[in-house]
Amino acid sequence: MSGEEHTETGTGWPDPAGPVRPSGPAGEPDPRPDAPDPDELSPLAPEVDPEGPVDVGESTDRSVGRFGSLGAVVGGWRRVSPATVVILVLLALLGFTLVEQLRTTSTDPTTSAARQEDLVRILYDLDAREDRLRQDIAALEKSQRQLRSGEQGRQVALEEAARRADELGILAGTLPARGPGLTVRFEPGGEAAISAVRVLDAVQELRGAGAEAMQISGGDRATVRIVASTFFLDGENGSLVVGGRRLTGPYTITVIGDPATMRTALKIPGGVVATVAGDGGTVIVEDREVVEVSALHAPIELEHARPIT
Repeated sequence: MSGEEHTETGTGWPDPAGPVRPSGPAGEPDPRPDAPDPDELSPLAPEVDPEGPVDVGESTDRSVGRFGSLGAVVGGWRRVSPATVVILVLLALLGFTLVEQLRTTSTDPTTSAARQEDLVRILYDLDAREDRLRQDIAALEKSQRQLRSGEQGRQVALEEAARRADELGILAGTLPARGPGLTVRFEPGGEAAISAVRVLDAVQELRGAGAEAMQISGGDRATVRIVASTFFLDGENGSLVVGGRRLTGPYTITVIGDPATMRTALKIPGGVVATVAGDGGTVIVEDREVVEVSALHAPIELEHARPIT
């Protein structure tokens, strides 16, 4: 041992007096004034939080906070099966459809603009139609029982066949008909002519309200029976082509059916009467106790359809 005194640390090595140069002897301070601390040069030196020292537990929590949530989400999506994805997509489409249906129903201009008495009348007409259908079902069931009864079967069958033939003849337009109904007259306003679309709308509204027989007449008294195959086209100079025949205005539809039901269907807000009035024309609807639909439609020879036996 020399005469120099050394201060020993707990490791047995001498305590240096200052920062040590990498190439200098131990204990000799680095002469560079701005030399960094050797600990700061170490790539393994921990990052010091400016807010203060952080223990191991806190640093671990922060790492989880930054990357743990994203990892959990990615891992969760990886564990979702394709069937679950399909179910979620179907549920989303179902919810969107329900919302659109509710929005459309709540904003329907026809029902929202209708008066309360009109809606009550329509409901009453639907109930009356249901009662008529139930009566028809009961009559058919009675006829079926009579047809199976034995001796009276043949006579009942002949009467039933004749009745059905008359009904089908009226629907097909091969037989004239008489009964209560309406006359619907279309009059143009100014230069605006009555278009084929408006007349077709009226025919569809009348059919939906229970019309059983219809015909349309022009200003030249030409008349055409309206059946299922009748078509409507716009002709020249404001005329109409109905079922291949040219008619000039004004036009009158004669229809057999329940007058109150058909009148309500035509005059409902947003219906035929309101639409024609918006175009500048006029629709005059009159109730008739008895009307005649006398125009006939030639029978159609079917080329492809055959009855199923």
